[in-house]
Amino acid sequence: MPFRILVTGSSGFIGGAVCSALSSAGHHVRAASRQPGRAGNNLEWVKLPDLETQVDWHPLLEGIDIVVHLAAIAHRSRVDSGNYTRANRVATKGLAEACRHHSVKRLIFMSSIGAQAGSAADSVVTENDKACPVTAYDRAKLEAEEEIKRSGVPYTILRPVIVYGPGAKANIALIVRIAAFPIPLPFGAFRNRRSLLSIRNLSEAVLFCLSGSTTLNQTFIVSDPEPITIAEIFATLREGMGRSPQLISIPPEALKAMVIATGRRSLWDRIGRELVASSACLQKAGWSPRVETKAGLRAIVEPPSGSLE
Repeated sequence: MPFRILVTGSSGFIGGAVCSALSSAGHHVRAASRQPGRAGNNLEWVKLPDLETQVDWHPLLEGIDIVVHLAAIAHRSRVDSGNYTRANRVATKGLAEACRHHSVKRLIFMSSIGAQAGSAADSVVTENDKACPVTAYDRAKLEAEEEIKRSGVPYTILRPVIVYGPGAKANIALIVRIAAFPIPLPFGAFRNRRSLLSIRNLSEAVLFCLSGSTTLNQTFIVSDPEPITIAEIFATLREGMGRSPQLISIPPEALKAMVIATGRRSLWDRIGRELVASSACLQKAGWSPRVETKAGLRAIVEPPSGSLE
């Protein structure tokens, strides 16, 4: 059954992929973003209001069956937690209340693994663990989840780990740039594991959560099934580039001292510690991720089919 779906934050890396997946599946997508977007079969663009102001959601929700809420302020380096609160909690609260008023069938909220845990954890993270957000952004995401639950609107909350795929920015883009350096890299001894998430797997998780009782009023961690070590990430990317891994083994503790000395402890948490997050609950509900992590990472950097490179 096709739905009329509002997607907020449609121009972002995740938003673009989700809109394409939904429209390709036959749903009519109302894509809301601050910047003008494309229109086409099953796809219309509407302007997204500034989330740091008082938002009137009602015009965007006219005739809508389902909302996929992706829009947020996500620059974790910002220190103004008030901006995070206004854009990520208050705006979401208003959206949830408006969804209830318009009898929206379901609000799918894209939260973050940070709402569950920080950027590292000493044990496998599950939905049953006590939520321990660390940054202002992550705390605002958790608060937004709670506002949705209190609103009474039918919902599904997704907590994805770091998402990779063609066009990914931030941490993944940085890792790809480092992998492309024409020198050996000092990560051969890094056996700490990280959970990653293919953009295709995430898009298909959204499709899976559009309807059905198994995901109604539930919160799910979303990740590829198998974690991968930091050494394997760099080796896989270089394999996709058609190069040998060229990883040398320097004790992680030595690099840790250097990174922390530069004031980048948060960077060390991401590259030197573990974050394994289990998507078992979503898989038990029926979601079946199709992209295997190493194959997905190689696809980011492999030359297009037919390229002479």
